[in-house]
Amino acid sequence: MSKTVVITQSNYLPWRGYFDLLRSADDVVLLDSVQYTRRDWRNRNQIRTPQGSAWLTIPVEAKGRYLQAIDETRIAEPDWARKHRRTIELAYRNAVFYGEVGPWLFDLLEHASREPCLSVVNERIIRAVCDLLGIRTRIQRCTDLIPREKLRAFGANERLIALAKALGADRYLSGPAARAYLSIDRFGANGIEVAWMSYEGYPTYPQLWGGFEPRVSILDLLLNTGPEAPRYLAKQ
Repeated sequence: MSKTVVITQSNYLPWRGYFDLLRSADDVVLLDSVQYTRRDWRNRNQIRTPQGSAWLTIPVEAKGRYLQAIDETRIAEPDWARKHRRTIELAYRNAVFYGEVGPWLFDLLEHASREPCLSVVNERIIRAVCDLLGIRTRIQRCTDLIPREKLRAFGANERLIALAKALGADRYLSGPAARAYLSIDRFGANGIEVAWMSYEGYPTYPQLWGGFEPRVSILDLLLNTGPEAPRYLAKQ
């Protein structure tokens, strides 16, 4: 029987395409032993506000730590969740499902903020949102499968192939951005088919504040559509 694996870095409150990617796999590996990248999606994401899109950012200790891994990155301000809650309240208090989803979301953020490491915060939130959306894909950390030192010794393609083989996967599903570096031939030589995720064709859903913006945090979908959110992961 064929097995599909997704290997991805953890993000903070990712957009719906991220969760569609996760639900399209049999196994997901969070590859957080790789280098943390600044001004990326690891510790921030966007929401809708009356003034347009705005960032929710978890401050992290990054100065002078240019080679640190995502799972080595520590949070600089423990009260980040309180600030994010206030921003979300102001932006979404008129959302249809704010009264239903808001308490769940704020409780999740408050509990996650007790963790000092960014990777753990992201993982907790990703798992909780998957549960809410009915996504049952198994999620593991890369270091649960292969020791950190060995992972770091691999090149980018070899690392992905090794993780896929560790799970017995014969199909690797990747986001389109990886076309720039992924070697399909190397995967094929190891008996692994490479498939590309498409993020086109998602339906629009009711949003606050004007025209539709598709690539905002999943919290926008949850607060605006509530229990109907899972059906907006399916493409038209």
